[in-house]
Amino acid sequence: MVGIGPGSMADITPRALNALKNSDVIAGYKTYLNLVMDVIGDKPVLSSGMGEERQRCEAALREAAKGKVVSIVSSGDPGVYGMAGLVLELADSMNQKVAVEIIPGVPASCAASALLGAPIMHDHAVISLSDLLTPWELIEKRVRLAVEGDYVIVLYNPKSSQRTWQIEKTRQIIMEKRPPTLPVGIVKDAGREGQEVIVTTLSEMLNFPIDMTTIIIVGNSTTFTSGSFMVTRRGYKL
Repeated sequence: MVGIGPGSMADITPRALNALKNSDVIAGYKTYLNLVMDVIGDKPVLSSGMGEERQRCEAALREAAKGKVVSIVSSGDPGVYGMAGLVLELADSMNQKVAVEIIPGVPASCAASALLGAPIMHDHAVISLSDLLTPWELIEKRVRLAVEGDYVIVLYNPKSSQRTWQIEKTRQIIMEKRPPTLPVGIVKDAGREGQEVIVTTLSEMLNFPIDMTTIIIVGNSTTFTSGSFMVTRRGYKL
């Protein structure tokens, strides 16, 4: 399992690069494979689209069981909304006796935070708004508890072409406890072509383009803006 970071070659670790170079076969979602195509070169590739994660991982495990070194590419970190968990579950259920190594990568939340300044300097909750695998009722509960606990909230998968109301409902929940002027950071395509970084407010956040490659960071009660940056206080006395 190889985490390639948010998208830029500059954010891929040497360990991840070495793993890709030393692999016999590379597997992954087409969009992520395109980010490292220069490294993959002419190696055999197991590629598939969104929604075919299980088939892709099963095929990779079968190749590994033949004695090949197989790298499954994951954007960000493979253990953060990635394929690491699925691979370990499948390896167990398929009784595939293969050695599994998980190589960490820079998570999208960290890449977005760095571009915004320092919004996750203190306790924060990371929540995906995709209800394809998790019931919305549970997602909503987590959002409410994060607001109640005064966490900075990092939102993954906030909106897609078919899932449009979840981000609107999430903002509504947050606005029940937070002022409309609360700082919000929006980062689209962190480290990739077309990168956009926006610092706005809770009341204005839905006025900007948001999609599946967007990370949204909603501040807590101590978050403020400094120039073009968002900062969440750690508690140091100045």
